Amino acid sequence: MSPQRVRKAPSALTPTTRKSLGEDVAERLREAILNGELSPGQHLREEELGERLQVSRGPVRDAFVLLERDGLVRSSRHRGVSVVELTRNDLQEIYTLRSALEPLAITLAIQRGSTSDLADMDASLAEMTSAFSRRITERDAARLDVQFHDTIYQAAHHQRLWSAWEQIRLPTYWFLLSRNVASPDWRDATVSGHAEIARVIRTGDETLAAETIKAHITFAYERILQSYLNSVSQSAAAGPEAGEAPPTSRRIPL
Repeated sequence: MSPQRVRKAPSALTPTTRKSLGEDVAERLREAILNGELSPGQHLREEELGERLQVSRGPVRDAFVLLERDGLVRSSRHRGVSVVELTRNDLQEIYTLRSALEPLAITLAIQRGSTSDLADMDASLAEMTSAFSRRITERDAARLDVQFHDTIYQAAHHQRLWSAWEQIRLPTYWFLLSRNVASPDWRDATVSGHAEIARVIRTGDETLAAETIKAHITFAYERILQSYLNSVSQSAAAGPEAGEAPPTSRRIPL
């Protein structure tokens, strides 16, 4: 969700904005992808989806454009549209980009963040703390994690930086779904890690804040990478299959 304080207010001379049918279809397909109802690599056919959603092919085509912008589907002239399969290379690209963006975001949050911004961050942290104190689903854990990082980008008050985050926000959420959230120790460590980020922002120490967020992202990357490597190891133990993809193109288990 885009922060209202960052976006320029719409002109009063433009028509009232309403959600288009294509946006509604995109929202439903997005949810189906993130829920696993539509699988990574699955080919998406306009006619079939139109019948299931009871819409014409036009809104489905419009939805594909929006989902490709989100990084959830990929289109090819010869193969059509398919759900993206996130690979180890995608993981590395997403997290190296986060390592470049978030130190800037946290630095700007210190410089520009308002009392209201800090209150939003505290509220997000409080929601995470409450939810993580009990059993939680991977989806809720990922949502709360991304939501906290949203507040940092919002506090930076930098529209293009927010736009860059929007480009990798859903893939980041998707990767976070691979974490095992059953361990109370892991949940405690996750909450304390985010609490430390919020604390450092309040100190105003920009250098320490940048170092803290970079270490946080590195830890997250290593945890998800380990999940990937475990999946590869299990597949190898089960024996090679005909036409199996090489390790560098395997998808992260979601």
